[in-house]
Amino acid sequence: MKILITGGSGYVGSVLIPKLLNDGHKIINIDTQWFGNYLEKHKNLKNIKSDIKNINEIRFNNIECCIHLASIANDPMAELDKNLSWETSALNTHRLMEKLIKNKVKRIIYASSGSVYGISNKKKVTEDINLNPISLYNKVKMVTERVILSYSKEIDTFIIRPATVCGYSPRMRLDVTVNALTFSALHNKLIKVFGGKQIRPNIHIEDMCDIYRFFLKANKNKTGIYNAGFENKSIIDIAKLVKKNIPTKIKIIKDLNDPRSYRLDSSKLIKAGFKPNKVISDAVKDLKINYDKKILVNKLDFYSLKWLKKILKKIN
Repeated sequence: MKILITGGSGYVGSVLIPKLLNDGHKIINIDTQWFGNYLEKHKNLKNIKSDIKNINEIRFNNIECCIHLASIANDPMAELDKNLSWETSALNTHRLMEKLIKNKVKRIIYASSGSVYGISNKKKVTEDINLNPISLYNKVKMVTERVILSYSKEIDTFIIRPATVCGYSPRMRLDVTVNALTFSALHNKLIKVFGGKQIRPNIHIEDMCDIYRFFLKANKNKTGIYNAGFENKSIIDIAKLVKKNIPTKIKIIKDLNDPRSYRLDSSKLIKAGFKPNKVISDAVKDLKINYDKKILVNKLDFYSLKWLKKILKKIN
């Protein structure tokens, strides 16, 4: 299959694309490469260094599916430049969808976010509950979903609402919960937990990539919205899990508390036929192995917020 991927040089894409190439697919990857490009050259991979706002200038033929990963990746990053966040996701997605329809692409798989649910005390946050986005990032993701859904009669549409992704990637992120706590334990022998009672759903990066692979082959009658998260744990419990694998101290800072707290229920995804194979402890162990081998290092571009600040200073 010939697949168009947006934002494929990022954290998830850098693991996903090698898997897809190994599956025998041909890939066109469009990415600004603001955070570098860690993808190895391959005869079936074409990397285009570009913003998807320029999608109409890019030629592609016989694309069967688009995996849409490109976005400003989290709450703090979205707040750096609100216009950029809206343009990158909502506006550019509209441009992308028009291009896909014009070129008769059959399927789109979109990486939304489980954070669109905002704060919820429900024990099971399923896909049919009302959304309660509390930040710009959440709102942008929600609106982008609706842009894509407006084309659902013309293209098979799969919207994935992932939990917080964890685990090793060549384009590492050290600013997401499990990865941040694990790296702090490895590098500083100390984990700082702000609040700690907040519940976060989590998903291993290998499972996240396998979900995209699953929906490449899924029957069109399975179109729709799917949660993707299999371990709902409090921040303090994640810290304790890290401590079981890595000798470290835990310091709880009670006066700073991120209010976002929600649990994802992914029963719909499991009923569709997907089975997860990894857990948080696997991510912690993988990170430790790569750290001990000096493959996982402390690089500024692995902290997306800090790096984006530098990028925006250059381009503005």
